[in-house]
Amino acid sequence: MVAHRPGVLDSLVAITGADQVITAAAELRHYGVDRTRHWAPAPLAVVRPGSAAEIRDILLLANRERLAVVPSGGRTGLSGGAVAARGELVLSLERLRRILAVDRESATLTCEAGVTTAEVQAAAREAGLWYPVDFASAGSSQIGGNIATNAGGVRVLRHGMTRAWVRGLQVVTGKGEVLELGRGLVKDNTGYDLMQLLIGSEGTLGVICTATLALAPPPPPSAVLLLGAAELAALPAALAALRERCVVCACEFFSETALGLVVERQGLARPFAATPWYLLVELELSGDNGLEEALETFEALRSGGLVRDGVLAQHQGQAQALWRLREEISDTLAAWQPYKNDVAVRTSRLPDFLERARRLCAEDFPELEMVWFGHLGDGNVHINALRPEGWSATRFTALGERLSAGLGDLVQQCGGSISAEHGIGLLKKSLLHYSRSAAEIELMRAVKTIFDPRGILNPGKIFD
Repeated sequence: MVAHRPGVLDSLVAITGADQVITAAAELRHYGVDRTRHWAPAPLAVVRPGSAAEIRDILLLANRERLAVVPSGGRTGLSGGAVAARGELVLSLERLRRILAVDRESATLTCEAGVTTAEVQAAAREAGLWYPVDFASAGSSQIGGNIATNAGGVRVLRHGMTRAWVRGLQVVTGKGEVLELGRGLVKDNTGYDLMQLLIGSEGTLGVICTATLALAPPPPPSAVLLLGAAELAALPAALAALRERCVVCACEFFSETALGLVVERQGLARPFAATPWYLLVELELSGDNGLEEALETFEALRSGGLVRDGVLAQHQGQAQALWRLREEISDTLAAWQPYKNDVAVRTSRLPDFLERARRLCAEDFPELEMVWFGHLGDGNVHINALRPEGWSATRFTALGERLSAGLGDLVQQCGGSISAEHGIGLLKKSLLHYSRSAAEIELMRAVKTIFDPRGILNPGKIFD
């Protein structure tokens, strides 16, 4: 990407107004990174458009000037997808904050890209409906970013990824063309589904302006259990036993290392005596005896030796307290600047993968303390290596890259994915070949060229 010619900032001001073009150093540092923190931010400027028309005009300008543009939402990503480290223009969508319509009859909600996940959830509740996509960063992550990364979260097991809930998109492509996709329809079998192609494209094909999301009826009552086990291998077996007796809508796991750090750093109470591994499960209840059935299920797991201890939430406050033990893990670990791996295999391969991954970490990387957690129910495991005290960032990153390559090879052997929900961004592009064939990558490059022929949108993300 060639350097911008003089006058670009003046042209941006003409499009959005002077107040929406930011060049202050502190603001550039703030907008130039996501939660990975592995790259030093160095954007040219930040521009905050207020409409799809302004986004179109900005991208047309960027094409004329060969100016790289990084779309930016809540910047809660964990793969470097929103990093601007090479003089790019950050295009922040934070002004696009309107919920445009809630259609109860069609059970859909239409909003602008800068609306947060929590705001969508609240608007759905007000309408007597439910938006089931949920994760710890719901209060700050934005819908546009959720869609661009096909965000997952804690309810994928029961309700699927973000893409399952998108019914329509307004998008400006890298060429500056405005597309209206999906139109809120449940059925539209008219050729290639460009909307689904944009979902998960990480801002490399187009900028999402508005979205129409499907909503669901309110969920039935649920019960939350936290179970403790002596062995990691017991967790998939416990989940299988739970599925035989109950409707499982969420199933998370974490290690004692993770729980210990959360309890210490967040001032939370331990639910019971420490065990090496924990399984957090939310079950849908049916009938008047739902809680009793959940308790009987727990007792069956304990008597069968799969779990050592556990607690069943007796009310909503207790359920929320148990969920906090899982949801606070990522923010707690941030102090160590962990090297993250976000991998997935089919649940049937999970016991074998977990054992082999643990052995790889213990034998080949004994100097790294590993924190294990993730979405056990859908086969998604987060493996976090903590930066040892006194290690330089360079030394730690080099070892983290070796660890990721080792895990990538293992994931490939197990037929899995090296990025289950975080995306590729900058962090994982060297690992893409473990999950995608050369032919697939070539097709992806060709798609990129069609949507963004000058390569202005998020260059260097996913692949070089």
